[in-house]
Amino acid sequence: MLFPQPVHSDQPFTYIALGPITPGADIPDIRGLYAGPDLDGLEQTPAWTSTHSPLLLEHAQNTYLHPGLTGHRIAQGPEGIQAGRSWSPRFLVEGQTEQTADSLTIKARDEDAQLGLETRVEAMAGGSLRIRHTLRNLGADPFLLEGLEVRLPLDDQQTQILDFAGRHERERSPQRHDLADGAWVREFRWGRTGFEGPVVMVGTPGFDFHHGRVLCVQPAWSGNTVLRVDRNSATPAGVSAGELLLPGEVVLDQGQEYSTPWIVVTASDHGMDPIMNSLHAWERTLPEHPREQPVILNVWEAITFNHDFNTLRDLADRAARIGVERLVLDDGWFHLRRDDKAGLGDWWVDPAVWPQGLEPLVDYVHKLGMQFGLWFEPEMINPDSDAFRDHPEWVMRASSRNPELQRNQLVLDLTNPQAFNHVLEAMTKVLGSCQIDYVKWDHNRDLLEAGSQAHGGAPAIHEQTLAYYRLLDALRARFPKVEWESCASGGGRIDLGVIEKVRRFWNSDMTDALSRQMIQRWTEQTVAPEYIGAHVSQPSSQQTGRTYSLDFRAATAVFGSMGIEWDIRQASEEDLERLKEWITWYKANRGFLHSGRVVRLDLADPSVLAHGVVAPDRSRAILAHVQLDESLHNRGVYLRIPGLDPKARYRLAWTGPAKPRASLEHLDPTGPLGTAEVTGTYLERVGIRIPRCQPETIRLIDLARV
Repeated sequence: MLFPQPVHSDQPFTYIALGPITPGADIPDIRGLYAGPDLDGLEQTPAWTSTHSPLLLEHAQNTYLHPGLTGHRIAQGPEGIQAGRSWSPRFLVEGQTEQTADSLTIKARDEDAQLGLETRVEAMAGGSLRIRHTLRNLGADPFLLEGLEVRLPLDDQQTQILDFAGRHERERSPQRHDLADGAWVREFRWGRTGFEGPVVMVGTPGFDFHHGRVLCVQPAWSGNTVLRVDRNSATPAGVSAGELLLPGEVVLDQGQEYSTPWIVVTASDHGMDPIMNSLHAWERTLPEHPREQPVILNVWEAITFNHDFNTLRDLADRAARIGVERLVLDDGWFHLRRDDKAGLGDWWVDPAVWPQGLEPLVDYVHKLGMQFGLWFEPEMINPDSDAFRDHPEWVMRASSRNPELQRNQLVLDLTNPQAFNHVLEAMTKVLGSCQIDYVKWDHNRDLLEAGSQAHGGAPAIHEQTLAYYRLLDALRARFPKVEWESCASGGGRIDLGVIEKVRRFWNSDMTDALSRQMIQRWTEQTVAPEYIGAHVSQPSSQQTGRTYSLDFRAATAVFGSMGIEWDIRQASEEDLERLKEWITWYKANRGFLHSGRVVRLDLADPSVLAHGVVAPDRSRAILAHVQLDESLHNRGVYLRIPGLDPKARYRLAWTGPAKPRASLEHLDPTGPLGTAEVTGTYLERVGIRIPRCQPETIRLIDLARV
């Protein structure tokens, strides 16, 4: 059987095939994963043994790689505690598989080990699959679970790995590795989703945005995770993924069960862009998906902790005049918070700064026709806070000593019901005191030695992650009109678990437009652009000191969720008018930019990037040509645009407030091809030649079907 049912489409898809381990066997086994639009002859191809790869790798099935289930049973015997029991299960499918139009559930059991396993596969809008295992302890003695991972097979030509490195202000930088015998393992132990992923793609050598057979695997989870790609001399390569469990985090008593996070699997025969488009299509079906992202002014880089009503009123006036739709008050509004050394955990408005509360500012912003947003960091606590002084036991720690400080703060143990309720009720009081439309939820440190004092210092990252989800869900239920942004030291905690609960991600604390080009380019691999906060910074970047034109900064921001991170009181009237033009253009085009299919072009010149959006009906596209730096030659580049209607004719024109100047960039001011009309086939195979342009400049091209 095939799941989901095959469809004839030009989009790649994945399916799970079920069949015997070997011809004639009477015990069905979960088969491998196949990707590709061409199913012709599949049922006639006797390739079961060569493609066999169960979704749970078991040592008992004659495999010598890392098993998908690791753990053991602990029993109290006549000679004391006996460990190491039930450590090598062999699951046999029981009964019939349960299949609907978009899901498949397989139940298995090992009578000797007294363990039950349920594997569920679900089709996702857009063509991806998500898979999870659920392990149930059927025995009387506890089962100490160490790890449970979903495994996906690779074919023998998929021998190159692409994953991401990353750091604060340099998130998601791609890196490649060649697959060899042995194990390639990425462990993400930050306690939250880090700056690197977690995501891995494995494909044919040299795969790029539009070429190569690629499998993408990522856990939809905001805590610790693990990815591995391995093979040995006897077993074909595969990718495994799951939650990384710390010692003793999951102990199953009789009848208890543990489910892995959803493992999202996307496959493509045409490079990385179809994987990206598949995930974007699913994200655009989510209930929390942002239908139209407003233009934001976040005041952090303008005022930092220096809160003052008159200053903020001035910023709000200027923001409203240029078309900003939401003003966000960042860190610094609550008790003791005059710098980053105090106050976290004390979530009430500081009367020393706001003697009348936030209501005067909130009301003023609303009267200007804008929404009001507010910053919180609910999972953190400062040693210099009333909350810490009253309840030092609320801090996550593994022993009697506190972990090392990061940004002068510790982690609040949300698995402690008292700490959880403290934050829930304090935030409820603030959010209920006035009309707050938006919350920027930050998380500015890693979870180091994150044990729960309520449980003797035992590791609690698994439960802390679940508590974070519960807290966010509880607040969403209490304030259904509030929109939520996920921020974690900039671009941390961007994953397919939290995306179901928020409408925006702060993509990076790096607002330098040149750096943002690459950060946004690779974040879009898994997250649709409308979720990605992209702000116009001040002329000289706070982070790098580099200076760019307003046009370069704005053209970088308009493809995402556009905002401003700039003290616009320091902007000239000319700059404010220019910024207003860009905001007007963004508003006119955001519906298109945030609903179409994102494309990234493969170019030979590393000094140039090109990306854009194609309408679902292929009637229109907007493309950006980005000259990052000086090219090594004068040949220019050809932008070959995939995905247009091959037979239709298109007219091309420059768009956006910044039109190319012919005398400077040697471009025809009427359009990249002048007044010529060309077919979609021409644009894909021949393309548009753009000559070498000045560094740190962007040209926007509007393609319209005629």
